[in-house]
Amino acid sequence: MSDIKKKVAVITLGCKVNQYESEAISEGLVKSGYEIAKEDEKCFAYIINTCTVTAESDRKARQMIRRAVSKNPDAYILVAGCYSQTNPDAVAAISGVDYICGSSNKLSVIKKLHELDARGHKNFSAEISTEDLTAAGFEKMCIEKFDRTRAYIKIQDGCESKCTYCVIPSARGHIRSKPFDDVIEEARRLTERGCREVVLTGIETASYGKDLSPDENLAELLCGIDRIENIGRVRLGSLDPSALKPDFIDKISSLKSLAHHFHLSLQSGSDRILALMKRKYNSEQAMNTINLLREAFSDVQLTTDIIVGFPGESDEDFRQTCDFAIRAGFLMIHVFPYSKREGTKAAEMDNQIAENVKHERVGILSALAKQIRCGILDSFVKNNKVTDVLFEYFSDGYMYGHSPEFVEIRVRTDFDLRSQIKKVRIISHNGEFCEGLLYN
Repeated sequence: MSDIKKKVAVITLGCKVNQYESEAISEGLVKSGYEIAKEDEKCFAYIINTCTVTAESDRKARQMIRRAVSKNPDAYILVAGCYSQTNPDAVAAISGVDYICGSSNKLSVIKKLHELDARGHKNFSAEISTEDLTAAGFEKMCIEKFDRTRAYIKIQDGCESKCTYCVIPSARGHIRSKPFDDVIEEARRLTERGCREVVLTGIETASYGKDLSPDENLAELLCGIDRIENIGRVRLGSLDPSALKPDFIDKISSLKSLAHHFHLSLQSGSDRILALMKRKYNSEQAMNTINLLREAFSDVQLTTDIIVGFPGESDEDFRQTCDFAIRAGFLMIHVFPYSKREGTKAAEMDNQIAENVKHERVGILSALAKQIRCGILDSFVKNNKVTDVLFEYFSDGYMYGHSPEFVEIRVRTDFDLRSQIKKVRIISHNGEFCEGLLYN
């Protein structure tokens, strides 16, 4: 193993929170003398940061673990995250796994790798070190690096919503927030190192501060970050529509750094299905939130998640969801077929929807989402829309970046515009991204 000694691959599955945590793990490994390698390389060790939001997520987690073992049977295999939190025994049953931790002590993989490295041989059986989440605090971690021009900052962990389809509360535990001043300081450091956009993310982002003092909440956090010298854009992670109260929207509407793009975790446009899901709003309340956002931010764009094929979802329920999507005018819809999760109330419900019906509805709503998106992009071209683009990477003669509303835009140029914000006039689109010209 002398040719690969100290090479470690950190493999990430799932959400932006996992991506942030994997970056924190990677930075800790580098500080400890290890070299971060790609997942397809033969490495000294593999760390797999897992997700469990769907059955497919579980399958991918097992697949990635087995793939790492097959890549190098002598490598140390350490598994962290939501799947290992909820199913540690299933992970331990995979031959070759050395260490398993959960979602609240992920940085422990660094110390454990040191121990395995010092001892010089693999475990005979997997060591399980998952923690009881009922008393878990916010795991202290931060990052100093970022890819391209954007960096995630994890501000919150845990969820207490108890939606009937979701296993995440048992995988992530109760709500806990990163200390207010720590978030501000992390955003400041990243900005000083050249980061032009920070994305505040969490498991239930809008619940930030519920465990802190009354004046330490998401709105105040956004205001504090907005005051950072030379701060670029600030973008919010996924938000529950019920959290966007009128006073919250009013307070953040004047912030210079806040990107005018909101991702709403809608899940359905049918009142009956939303009630079965135990969501905190109905379709009228969600639409009122959307209307308030459009009044406060004239150029706002909205994206969303929708689950189709929830137990008992009728053709009429699905039609109502499609109708809501049209009225809301979502720039993008992430469409998911309902995934049965053991231990959730929805898994025990009658009238489970057949897989072929789920996938038919995924196809219909996905096609509708593309149609809605094309209509929005058509209006950009028709109106000669001029927008600020934060350029991120160069490919085949084009610079690519995103507008504040999270529209991907490319410009043909010979100049390296990475990390620069330039005004661009949109001239065409292909349904996915727009093409523009630098605007003087």
